[in-house]
Amino acid sequence: MGPVVLVHGIWNAVPGLTPAQAAEAKAETAAKRLRDGLVAAGLPHVDVPPLVMAYYAHQLADDYRPQRQSAGRDRLEDLSAAQTAEAWEWLRLAGVEPVEAQAALLAPVRWGIGRLVARRAHGAAPGVRDRLAELLSRLVVATLQDTDAYTSRPARRRAVRETVAEAVRGSGARVLVAHSLGTVVAYETLHAYPDLELDLLLTLGSPLGLPALMRKLEPEPVDGRGARPPGVRRWVNIADVGDLVAVPPRLGDAFPVDVHETTDIGLFDPHTLGGYLSSGLTASALAPYLA
Repeated sequence: MGPVVLVHGIWNAVPGLTPAQAAEAKAETAAKRLRDGLVAAGLPHVDVPPLVMAYYAHQLADDYRPQRQSAGRDRLEDLSAAQTAEAWEWLRLAGVEPVEAQAALLAPVRWGIGRLVARRAHGAAPGVRDRLAELLSRLVVATLQDTDAYTSRPARRRAVRETVAEAVRGSGARVLVAHSLGTVVAYETLHAYPDLELDLLLTLGSPLGLPALMRKLEPEPVDGRGARPPGVRRWVNIADVGDLVAVPPRLGDAFPVDVHETTDIGLFDPHTLGGYLSSGLTASALAPYLA
């Protein structure tokens, strides 16, 4: 059985561990969640493959304070004016109707998140809605800040891509599973290193279709369409129905995805890698490549 490379997303900085230790720990956790997914898919006889985590969170860290991610103190107030405007553009794409206010202000962003919570948690107790609003706010902040951390500095961007490329080359993997911001990193890496050949690219909870992010991609999409990485034989995308990061959820409308699927991994677990790996839908997509 061949190995599978994982590319993580936001909220993955691990203070106190070396990058190698963090990569190993996260791969072990992912293996347990994928085992759950195989059981959920009715495939308990399928073995979990060796997992290799392409860990790059430390490479984003010098002025983006990754310890904040672990402590869960991401605040809307931490966004720059440009990031706040991008957040409002994002919320409108998620289906929030515009309000008579400046997009660069926090008030419409808070209001937009509240509208999404009301839609997703209709009928839930106020405490549940407050908890979900806090989670979605943190998702917005972490995604925008980590995206800027990755895209704003060319040397850092190249270093992160090289980390992923080395993980694929060193392991000999033919399957790559990318999550969240990791789908952006994987997409750019596979274009930057066209010699990397994969039988399957599986993207989970991808923000690739966000307009603000598409404008920053390398290579930049042409006429609103991203190009297929040259070495990818098959591309499958899975988005949770409540995943605010995976907006728009149908990635195939802007990228040459072969198969798009939606799932529901829970109200309070709509974006984690573990949540996606424990889904039977994710396990079923991987299973044909694990024999």
